Amino acid sequence: MINPANRVKSIELSQIRKMFEIASPDAINLGIGEPDFDTPPHIRKAVVDALEEGFTHYTSNKGIIELREAISHKLKRDNNIQASPEEVIVTVGASEALYICTQGLVDRGDEVLIPDPGFLSYDACIKLSEGKTIPVPLKKENSFQMTVEDVEKRITPKTKALILNSPSNPTGSVMKKEDVKAIAELTHDKGIFIISDEIYEKIIYDKKHHSPAEFSDKAITINGFSKSYAMTGFRVAYAAAQEEIIEELLKVHQYNTACASSISQKGALAALEGSQDCVADMVAEFKRRRNLVVSRLNEMGWSCSQPEGAFYIFPEVGNSSEFVKKVLENEVVVVPGEGFGKCGENHIRISYATSYDALETALDRMESIKL
Repeated sequence: MINPANRVKSIELSQIRKMFEIASPDAINLGIGEPDFDTPPHIRKAVVDALEEGFTHYTSNKGIIELREAISHKLKRDNNIQASPEEVIVTVGASEALYICTQGLVDRGDEVLIPDPGFLSYDACIKLSEGKTIPVPLKKENSFQMTVEDVEKRITPKTKALILNSPSNPTGSVMKKEDVKAIAELTHDKGIFIISDEIYEKIIYDKKHHSPAEFSDKAITINGFSKSYAMTGFRVAYAAAQEEIIEELLKVHQYNTACASSISQKGALAALEGSQDCVADMVAEFKRRRNLVVSRLNEMGWSCSQPEGAFYIFPEVGNSSEFVKKVLENEVVVVPGEGFGKCGENHIRISYATSYDALETALDRMESIKL
């Protein structure tokens, strides 16, 4: 019998992955957070060109300078964040960026505030760093948006960091500028880091994205290419922060992965420097799908607000475990809300990152469910 480290014993395998394993091959999967679009041609071409040129060796630990310069320019132009190329690390997906932040900043016993409901990796990464997760309950009546009052009442002398995620996985909520600014200023004054997961930044429908790093020099911006450019398999993202923070995160990155894939970095560079029409086209289609799902769910009597970003809907369905089971019997995969925190109970997460036709079929199947 093996005896794994205690930090690993405290981690459970993802409920999302568990759902995939028990679903039939004919089931329509509304559980995975992966765009169904092909990676745009100009990005694929950049990777092919890099292969043909033999660009298949290690890069700088932080990533190729051309990509870091492009990221620096993007942050200044789109987010009003001043980050030099030396203040950027190219990572193996946003997952690694999150991991190196918690490993580099969180000590045993430190408290980290996370959204509840929130992406399940936050809790796992904090536990792996031997920190303590402090959920910040997000209210349905406030569209699951975090406020400065929600944060302030949970800060203690042990609070080391706060994780923000806007647009949100699993709820699709988008934080207001005044909330982002107030939280950034509060945590800055108290010496608390913000780890800001902005991977869905470009998938916003009728609002504008705001980054806490615009208002605090203790904020780390995590962003990438998986969702906005349909590049999930490329595993390339980045973390940006003040240089003294980046230098500490780099220590973990160096010994964890050394560097991101060379050819993936070339693809990311093409994504930033090429036409953004592909992003606009995908977002328009996501909006069309969102409108379909929200309309049909409300017609069925399963209350849900209209998400403002990302590609998830978080309806309230009563007993979510029973609901997920019934849906699965009808060959549709969704994810129980409690997997995203206590405040996710009685909800499910539906991803509409699949085709319009598949969504219509899945909704027809769900409509026949009697609880």
